[in-house]
Amino acid sequence: MKGKIVILLALFLSAFALLPDRTLTGIVRDTRQNPVARAIVSTKDGKVRAMTDNAGKFKITVPAYSKSLQVVAAGFVSKQVPLTAANDIEIELQPQPLPPGDVSIAYESAPKQVTSDFATMSVPAGNARALIRQQANTEEYKVVNETGFQNARQQAVTTFSVDVDRASYSNVRRFLNAGKLPPVDAIRIEEMINYFDYSYPQPKGEHPVAIHTELTDSPWNKGLKLLHIGMQAKTIPTENLPASNLVFLIDVSGSMTDENKLPLLKQAFKLLVDQLRDKDQIAIVAYAGAAGTILPPTSGKEKVKIKTALDELEAGGSTAGGEGIQLAYKLAKDHFLPKGNNRVILATDGDFNVGVSSEGDLQRLIEEKRKDGIYLSVMGFGMGNYKDNLAETLADKGNGNYAYIDNIQEAQKEFVHEFGGTLFTVAKDVKIQIEFNPAHVQAYRLIGYENRALKNEEFHDDKKDAGEMGSGHTVTAIYEIVPAGIQHAYLPKTDDLKYQKTNISDLGKTEEMLTIKVRYKKPDKNESVLFDLPVKNASKSLEASSENVRFASAVAQFGLLLRNSEFKGNASYANVINQAKGAFGKDEEGYRSEFVKLVKIAQAMDNRAETAIKE
Repeated sequence: MKGKIVILLALFLSAFALLPDRTLTGIVRDTRQNPVARAIVSTKDGKVRAMTDNAGKFKITVPAYSKSLQVVAAGFVSKQVPLTAANDIEIELQPQPLPPGDVSIAYESAPKQVTSDFATMSVPAGNARALIRQQANTEEYKVVNETGFQNARQQAVTTFSVDVDRASYSNVRRFLNAGKLPPVDAIRIEEMINYFDYSYPQPKGEHPVAIHTELTDSPWNKGLKLLHIGMQAKTIPTENLPASNLVFLIDVSGSMTDENKLPLLKQAFKLLVDQLRDKDQIAIVAYAGAAGTILPPTSGKEKVKIKTALDELEAGGSTAGGEGIQLAYKLAKDHFLPKGNNRVILATDGDFNVGVSSEGDLQRLIEEKRKDGIYLSVMGFGMGNYKDNLAETLADKGNGNYAYIDNIQEAQKEFVHEFGGTLFTVAKDVKIQIEFNPAHVQAYRLIGYENRALKNEEFHDDKKDAGEMGSGHTVTAIYEIVPAGIQHAYLPKTDDLKYQKTNISDLGKTEEMLTIKVRYKKPDKNESVLFDLPVKNASKSLEASSENVRFASAVAQFGLLLRNSEFKGNASYANVINQAKGAFGKDEEGYRSEFVKLVKIAQAMDNRAETAIKE
């Protein structure tokens, strides 16, 4: 009898084994019916797993005898889902706030394969926790390697492109307001400095940009000097600005569902629509799994129609960004205004994963399209999967500017208060080259601008792309200088040149410390214009310097602290706060006072970290 039972059981199991596997498809949403991306769906024993895409969708093939699925996602309660005869499943997850840096997961087992529509990745045994932590935040930033001090006798010339982008500051603010210190590579000090307006005099001569300098003491490195360079672009009254041919290129993929993405994007663009004049025209292109025209070119006077088109946008699907960019450029070119402002404004979290998706391919596409006289500006939104590296590259190569919109106040700043500078270029391919006099300067270092450095020979190359300045824009750069005659640990150790002997005493006969050269092109020209400005070795104390210098150097010092820079010297949060408070100026919009609040947040987090280390 026992033998018969064994035989029957074997036959039963064999019959089950012959049943074909089931292929299940489904979608995972949260309680607000937003898709949950990168959730892991698995069988109960964990032997088969799949990952949801940006639209929350998944496909998984399971054994026929499977009775349930397990779903795990960062920030949500894990869930067991009973299987029925249906092969299409809708799953809802309950949110579960977790302590910072901790992500729970319900399984730790043998090596598996996690699959999604876009990738297959290996999950090592026992490392599922690490995978979820990584997937919970997949933001990407270009590596920023700080520039060290250069020996002025061996390398007297330095060249860089101007940068009016401000995205890094608002992104840093987002991290700090969330109670987190930003990643080191998210901190681009020049963008933090340039986030703020400075009261530089308007250009008076033939050039659309003017340059101003001040020399003062370094607040964080005793004995060193700071060279403050301020550039001011000509401000053109709004009524005199040329007509605009704008194309809103809007990412409506599944990754854009969060409140700080597509919903905030709609509010932000409505603010821009309110600034449009009757002579301006705007079109809307949206892209997800495919790209399409949502609104054909429409006059700025039809604001209700434009806003209605924005309101009807909904997120879902994958991200065909490359296709969307090509369609937007085609629309802009078809309705090109020969003497107007022709621009594509891309709004995205940067998460491109379908179509022309590599950074190199997209860069080459943008570089080719800008030859048609159509600029590309990028407005970044969101967190968690934000791709800052791609957004920065596209704006840089598209002759446009790059901003990160973390709240409606930032949208107000970008699209209302700075409408002209955001959209209307007065000088393009602006480059700065400085030659230091070794009789007065032993060594120097440019603070920030690491991603904007140029080879010295590129200063003369009109084919080399550089930064743009819009109506009313200011650009600020700060060099830290080791003066002649002092000893300092930052002095680079180099051998004397054998064939380049120079009599320093002859150089010292001039009071010139350096000469600044500027090259720029007019928006409709391809040949650059050159002018220069000699700067004398005349330093003021920090207290006697302008509010521009005192506040900009406070922001620079804050950036050094956030980066934990090897050149931060005696920098401290307390010094930043005291210095910034004394240089608020008018601060009509409260940006400078907000800065001090952010410094205090960072200071508190650093203090807590030090206390934890001591304990």
